[in-house]
Amino acid sequence: MNTKRFLNFLETMDGIVERSPHETLVLDEGDSALKSLIAHDDWLPPEYAKSVPERYQSYALYVDPEARYSVISFVWAPGQGTVVHNHTVWGLVGVLRGAELCEEFPVPGMILMRSTHQHKLERGEIDRVSPTIGDWHKVSNAVAGETTVSIHVYGADIGRVHRQYWDAAKQMQQPMVSGYSNDTPWIGAR
Repeated sequence: MNTKRFLNFLETMDGIVERSPHETLVLDEGDSALKSLIAHDDWLPPEYAKSVPERYQSYALYVDPEARYSVISFVWAPGQGTVVHNHTVWGLVGVLRGAELCEEFPVPGMILMRSTHQHKLERGEIDRVSPTIGDWHKVSNAVAGETTVSIHVYGADIGRVHRQYWDAAKQMQQPMVSGYSNDTPWIGAR
């Protein structure tokens, strides 16, 4: 396992968030860094790529001590996906294994919540989210019979951010704090 590859990625992200206060620059430079990381599938420990039958898993790999960003592995067994939700911060999603289906939604309001666009993210591809470019989506495993693993980088400690999900039964936003599937991040203080 090439842990050094992930540590190099964290060093790159540290530099990006330190010198780039503008979201567009962070997303552009972070996109390149994440693309380089997920081009290799030799660094993620098996316990952070493990699926469970009950629901998708979100394993904290690293949370910046100042909460400037966090890195999470999302693990999707066949048929698993999220509800429609937002993030409230910038984010990058890169597919390490398998493929994801992303359904985008408008900001909830007086209209019914319907997907306005959907796209499939294949292995090695990156997607972006933020309140300025589109923040509401629903994500699911796009590969029948296989587990999908994606690496997410968010502009905060996303597991502790107060966000919203769309309650389809009530046709309204509801509060949520997503948390993580593990108690402590894989890489702690460096």
